Amino acid sequence: MPASAPEVPALPVTFRPTRTRLVLLTVGAAMFVVITAVALLLENLSAGERSSFVFTAVLFLGVLTLLSRPKVVADTSGVTVVNITRTRRLEWAEILRVNLRPGDPWVFLDLSDGTSLPVLGIQPGIAKQHAIRDARALRALSESRGGSDAH
Repeated sequence: MPASAPEVPALPVTFRPTRTRLVLLTVGAAMFVVITAVALLLENLSAGERSSFVFTAVLFLGVLTLLSRPKVVADTSGVTVVNITRTRRLEWAEILRVNLRPGDPWVFLDLSDGTSLPVLGIQPGIAKQHAIRDARALRALSESRGGSDAH
């Protein structure tokens, strides 16, 4: 972190990997359109075969939509972490530290119960500087709310 403290964002604030989400949803929609078009254009397919093509397209779109779901919502009372299939609500006092170390795939929260919670809503993937900025903002929020260890 730089010598100056990062600015604490106004609450409520939502952090999410916007570029990754855009790519996943665009690819999912494109795959759905292409697979469905192939099912409709192939003349030798039965109704059941066409249905299986469309079902497969819906399945792909559903998986990519789930993968695009992660986000972090911070408000005055705490943080809601939405990962792929789970959502967890945390009070500010439960968050001891916000970590994004070099090579980490996403942010980790060190919690007061001794566990660590992955936060897929802040991930360096294809937008590293954006993720670092979001991680610093979440850390600043956590520290300003009194739940963080200042070490």
